[in-house]
Amino acid sequence: MEPLYLFLHENWSQVLALVWFLMCFKGYNLYSKAKAKNCHCLSSVMHAYRLDWMTQVMHREVRIADATVISNLERGVSFFASSTILILAGLMTVLGSTEKAIDIVGDIPFATHATKAEWELKLLVLIGMFIYAFFKFTWSLRQYGFTSVMIGGAPMPSEGVVEKELMSHANRIAIMSSLAANNFNLGLRTYYFSMAVLGWFINPWLFMALSGGVLFVLYRREFKSATLLQLVSSQADPMQKD
Repeated sequence: MEPLYLFLHENWSQVLALVWFLMCFKGYNLYSKAKAKNCHCLSSVMHAYRLDWMTQVMHREVRIADATVISNLERGVSFFASSTILILAGLMTVLGSTEKAIDIVGDIPFATHATKAEWELKLLVLIGMFIYAFFKFTWSLRQYGFTSVMIGGAPMPSEGVVEKELMSHANRIAIMSSLAANNFNLGLRTYYFSMAVLGWFINPWLFMALSGGVLFVLYRREFKSATLLQLVSSQADPMQKD
């Protein structure tokens, strides 16, 4: 226990910064998921739009345009998944050149001295985050593929299917589309918080400040932005900016 106590005593600011970051990252994901169930946010409002979209799909004989929209969404997710692989490759390269990186960052004002082990730990945290983002992006990509299949397999209006069954199909497809979008959103959040981790290489207090800043930006965009107001109400001023 004594080595652990000495480690915590000597690196308490680093440990505090990491704990604060994890609270911001995981806490916001849990908060936004719970909040979306009982208030307006980008996630809940966009699900309503997707349900309206799929309801219209059920009454269309030709669904080429809808399949094209899904393909466009897939391309966006695929771009981020591919970019994540490149970022991971770059981080692995930096991991093999830790000493050079320490010397470069050491010239930055207010940068705290870090040992090679501390740098490697920080890099491993960053690598872990991008691995998490990669899994989210690829799972989102597969879910968009499932959405395409569900649209292709949905009954046509000419088949005389009862309205209740059509709405059941529309609801299931909308839910699958929202699951894909939510996983893509989680991957993007990981990118945002990864920007905060870069501050950890300079100073743990900067790391904490950036984590709080990312948290504020995400909350404002998802719950208080002019974009959300425009989606919720047609009376919103179209000249407002996020």
